[in-house]
Amino acid sequence: MSRGAPFVGAVLNAVSGPAPRLAGGAAFRLFCNPLRRGKILPRERAVHERAVTEELTVNGKRVRGYRWGSGEHPVLMVHGWQSRASRYAGFVPRLEALGLSPVSFDAPGHGDSGGRDTTILEFREIIGQLQDKYGAFHSVIAHSLGATSVFLALRGGIKAGRLVTVSAVKDFGHFPDEFSRILGLRPDLRRDLRDRIEHRLFGDVRDPWELFDATHRPGEIEVPMRIIHDEHDDMVPVEQAHALKEAYGDQAELVITAELGHRKVLGEPRVIDVAMDFIAPSSPQD
Repeated sequence: MSRGAPFVGAVLNAVSGPAPRLAGGAAFRLFCNPLRRGKILPRERAVHERAVTEELTVNGKRVRGYRWGSGEHPVLMVHGWQSRASRYAGFVPRLEALGLSPVSFDAPGHGDSGGRDTTILEFREIIGQLQDKYGAFHSVIAHSLGATSVFLALRGGIKAGRLVTVSAVKDFGHFPDEFSRILGLRPDLRRDLRDRIEHRLFGDVRDPWELFDATHRPGEIEVPMRIIHDEHDDMVPVEQAHALKEAYGDQAELVITAELGHRKVLGEPRVIDVAMDFIAPSSPQD
């Protein structure tokens, strides 16, 4: 969210008195739209440019996919909100050295993909298309909203040998709550936003707040996982990681870092090391 968020929130709050439907609709549109596309960082460009690209489609939106390597023994990498696949550039050579093939995508409204907005359901659909093409994933690495999407996809039948989450959002309700907090929205606007999400964005989904909760029906996901989260994450509280650990018990390893925050964490060498130490023991044939 931009530095102008408090101003935008103040305008929405002011309008919500005389025109609550107008303010509610504007807040809903802002919530659904990433607003800005993450740019390729200088340290990511060389790896990004040597990827084999492919085009996917979800709900009529063009999706840019990426592959490094032959496509055998695929490792799926899923970005979060206002991010892009290139944020995993530091992981790619490490995975290739293990004989694995990293694959990823820019979600609609992100990176080099088309569209202006996306949902967790579209993330799930794209993940399914990539598995249809490359087969079961050797491992999955997912950040923030991407991790929430992966839990949903795994519960729906996606196959993976291991899962690494970074700054995972366990509770989907965190997204509208955090959005409302950043904008400083009034309680009535917050309630209106959640209602629109439930009945307009996911009108065909029964109780999305439960379905999109990463701890919902944990017994349906049997994948070994390593949960990485920074205790100073300013966007997703570390309590979300502890909730995941509690839900998945011995199936999950919890690694807490410090002073890394939320957005830059994927580029941190120590985070890459922790993830690779978990993925590396399995040979490509496993």
